[in-house]
Amino acid sequence: MKLEPIITSLLDTDLYKFNMDQVIFHKHTDLSGEYYFRCRNTDVTFTKEMFDEINAQIDHLCTLTFTKAELDYLRSIRFIKNDYVEFLRLWRPIRDYVETRLGVSGHLHIAVRGPLFSAMQFEIYLLEIVNEVYFRMKYDYAALRASAEEKLEQKIANFRSGKYSFQFAEFGCRRRLSREWQDVVVRRFAQETSNCIGTSNVYLAMKYGIKPIGTYAHEYVQMYQGIDAIPLAYTNHYALQDWYDEYRGDNGTALTDTITTDLFLLDFDRSMVNNFSGVRHDSGDPFQWGDKIIAHYQKYGADPMSKQLLFSDSLDFDKAQALCDYFRDRAKVAFGIGTFCSNDTCVRPLNIVIKLQSVNGRAVAKLSDTPGKAMCRDDAFLEYLRRSVDFRLRREKDKQ
Repeated sequence: MKLEPIITSLLDTDLYKFNMDQVIFHKHTDLSGEYYFRCRNTDVTFTKEMFDEINAQIDHLCTLTFTKAELDYLRSIRFIKNDYVEFLRLWRPIRDYVETRLGVSGHLHIAVRGPLFSAMQFEIYLLEIVNEVYFRMKYDYAALRASAEEKLEQKIANFRSGKYSFQFAEFGCRRRLSREWQDVVVRRFAQETSNCIGTSNVYLAMKYGIKPIGTYAHEYVQMYQGIDAIPLAYTNHYALQDWYDEYRGDNGTALTDTITTDLFLLDFDRSMVNNFSGVRHDSGDPFQWGDKIIAHYQKYGADPMSKQLLFSDSLDFDKAQALCDYFRDRAKVAFGIGTFCSNDTCVRPLNIVIKLQSVNGRAVAKLSDTPGKAMCRDDAFLEYLRRSVDFRLRREKDKQ
């Protein structure tokens, strides 16, 4: 079964890839990284035919370059700088950076190794490829599409009836059913409701004239763990400083949970509270997290209604509405909703990730606020990182 090309534009990725890459391009071109694929579904295997198709799709991906229209669109995003766009004019995905292997039990192995400014760009493209190949070759795609259409109709009807009142951005690239289906989802939510305020998919934002939305990911904070001069428990501090230096508050939503939100808040001091427009939740109890963030804003005299709480952890519309109701009149809330938008069908979606695991030969990790989300190939380093975080938290508590 030969599929049509899955990636046809290098803009078919999340905005935060460009956000992070611009900082790396300006400040950290000396960093190299290693990324590894993981499927969290324990019962999923890949066939030889799927594996061959995935490789063919990666080969095609690595023939693409940015078009003039795509580069001009990136320039139109106010915080994307011209010198970085000129770099992208020269950049292309390099096939030698990607290694694939199919285990005897059908487990898929993918590793990406190379300069961080280039290796990091593969994540979303590869996840889009793996997900679409799997669902098109494993199932009756027409039946999946029909079930997705039925569910989408109900979602739109629920917005129109007033059952749901929150605003959200579509964040569905990495686990979408297919490229064509994400296109339908974004178009219909944007055109048939007043609740979809944008999408993380830069290509679809350009195509439909809606706002591209993105912050930064865990890998951005993790990369500072690979810099010798930076103590592990202070990586948030340096990540926030570099982000503000790059964007001057113009792209200012911070992710809190890479090495726990409690540690993040030690570095999210008065200046950072004022300089960042909001924060993003991606693990742990969202209600407790929001209460904690509101208290932190109030500690520094900032009005939580002037700051955005962006929730993005495995949301569906019922969870988003519950959060919207809970924080109403207490804080400004927004939602990034991914798989529930782009791959809600009659079968269970894949839970696949590609995570940064080393920088300049040193292990890196995320801890998150949910222990099961921690991911590191080096157990000793993960334990050392935990001890470093705990030590600083205890020390700061003793000072109070």
